[in-house]
Amino acid sequence: MEIAYAVIFALFGAVIGSFLNVLCDRLPQEQSVVAPPSRCPGCGRRLTPLDMIPVISWLALRGRCRTCGEQIPQRVFWVELVTALAFAGLYLYFGFSAVLWLSLVYAAFTIVIFVIDMEHQLILNGILIAASIVALAASVFHSQIDLSPNLLHAVIGGVVGFLIFLVVYVVSRGGMGEGDVKLGAFAGLVTGWPNIIAAVIMSWILGGIIAIGLLIFSRKGRKEAIPFGPFLALTTFITFLWGNQIIDWYLGVFTR
Repeated sequence: MEIAYAVIFALFGAVIGSFLNVLCDRLPQEQSVVAPPSRCPGCGRRLTPLDMIPVISWLALRGRCRTCGEQIPQRVFWVELVTALAFAGLYLYFGFSAVLWLSLVYAAFTIVIFVIDMEHQLILNGILIAASIVALAASVFHSQIDLSPNLLHAVIGGVVGFLIFLVVYVVSRGGMGEGDVKLGAFAGLVTGWPNIIAAVIMSWILGGIIAIGLLIFSRKGRKEAIPFGPFLALTTFITFLWGNQIIDWYLGVFTR
């Protein structure tokens, strides 16, 4: 029965992933996510339900519009697939619980922030405000939601996250964007104090590793900007899930 539920959550995740693609396409352009209906950017044909079956349609059409042959970005496929796998995995990890639904919401926010910042170097205020409201609400009901920090720890974490990246923003003289500072505040609300420190350190480590890899393989030049938001968004979600275990492991390494 558990596998059947996991499949249902995977299907649900794929559908949500399809909607996340709409958000990633339209929000940076300040377009409505409701209208007009989805169309092929090449020929303008309105997409049919068969064109929009998550994951399957992209594979069946080999990543192209069936009318004009316009290429459909691979991101469409990967967002739907990753969301499906994330939703199924989170169900298998948490089972039916309040923290499951919160983790699904955070996973969706993480994916949207990751993709938009990676593609447009933007961290949108609207997304951060909505996500922060969810995080604050979860902290109010933390006694019913495992892993969510209480309100005091969430607020302290938000302030610490904001101040850390504000200092980096000032010192780097614009080398880090204002959106990253705001994202730091959101990261603190999600992870709380002191787990925000783990999220920040991991984001720096992950960002450094990826940056070095891109330079080695000549995917980025030395003077080309690499968005930082995707790394912080990802490590924030990881810290929400396993922050206490990460900190316990780290402290254990140095107390043996």
